[in-house]
Amino acid sequence: MKITLLQAELDDAELIHSMQVTSFLPLLEKYQDFDTSPANEDIGRIITRLNQSFTDYYIIRHNEVPVGGIRIIRKNNNTYRVSPIFILPEYQGKGIAQVVFKMIEEIYKDAIRWELDTILQEEGHCHLYEKLGYKRTGKTEVINEKMTIVFYEKP
Repeated sequence: MKITLLQAELDDAELIHSMQVTSFLPLLEKYQDFDTSPANEDIGRIITRLNQSFTDYYIIRHNEVPVGGIRIIRKNNNTYRVSPIFILPEYQGKGIAQVVFKMIEEIYKDAIRWELDTILQEEGHCHLYEKLGYKRTGKTEVINEKMTIVFYEKP
């Protein structure tokens, strides 16, 4: 399995948007979080983020095929936030995200702290992040009766 990260350019907005919608659509259908789901974002949001000086977007490739994306937000004091990371459904569960996190941590060696959040009800997501060394901060945010967001950080 050859995983590579390609830093995204503005020309990649359509590809990123398409993969993001496809990746998050099953979660949108499950949780009905229409106001917060990345599957509901328009391409304009991707373009805005690509233009942010404090954001780095990467296209995740598996054997040279685009299979997902990850956005890194540079915050103050060597703190970085992952928001979002997504893998196309047919490539999920193959260990790609674990490899990507290791690669990202290698790229951002100056990181003192990492932050991310996920859906509390998605036990597989929580397990992955905890396996990678992320700890729950104790902060949660109820989105609706089906879904709660849980916040993580990794020192």
